[in-house]
Amino acid sequence: MSQRFTLHPTHPQPRLVRAAAAIIREGGVIAYPTDSSYALGCGVREGEAARRIRTLRGMDLRHHLTLVCKDLAQVGVYARMDNWQFLIVRQGTPGSYTFLLPASREVPRAVQHPRRSTIGVRVPDHPVVRALLAELGEPILSSTLILPGSSDPLNDAVEIQARLDGRIEGIVDAGPCPAEPTTVIDLAQGAPALVRQGRGDLARLGIERIGVEGGEV
Repeated sequence: MSQRFTLHPTHPQPRLVRAAAAIIREGGVIAYPTDSSYALGCGVREGEAARRIRTLRGMDLRHHLTLVCKDLAQVGVYARMDNWQFLIVRQGTPGSYTFLLPASREVPRAVQHPRRSTIGVRVPDHPVVRALLAELGEPILSSTLILPGSSDPLNDAVEIQARLDGRIEGIVDAGPCPAEPTTVIDLAQGAPALVRQGRGDLARLGIERIGVEGGEV
């Protein structure tokens, strides 16, 4: 049975934050809320847990996973950025944006895009995630909690438990999220390209006009 932790959405209880973080440290998978939608998450170097997330999502290795980071400095540890990329990422940090960037040596090959050597990165604006990241001291490797056959993310912890009980180790319940995935911007191929329009407003990034590319994220 999956453990379910009920956290206050703005003042998460430290004891429960530590318990959820312990699951990640021990190689488990959790469902947790963000400022866009619920996500599945595990440790950065937990290859088997990452494989389980892909299985739960029904996605292959071409689908980017995302490193959810505590701040821009942590993004810089795991992704390589030139000045123009840094300026765009800074505009969307924190916020409901995911940026595809070249992975640094700190990112295990097993969780990078197999052909492009890229990784998704983002800094969310949600007190519960910030508390989890502060406790862990490293990013959470994540994917939006959209199950096969659905186009919308799960947004209710009771439903998440009903659908995934026993298939993940923990559920962090902090109430409903906006239930809209992040806006995904590919910054790894030269000019910025829109992969997915979501909750994040492109105008905030200063790139109202942007190319559109197909992709899986």
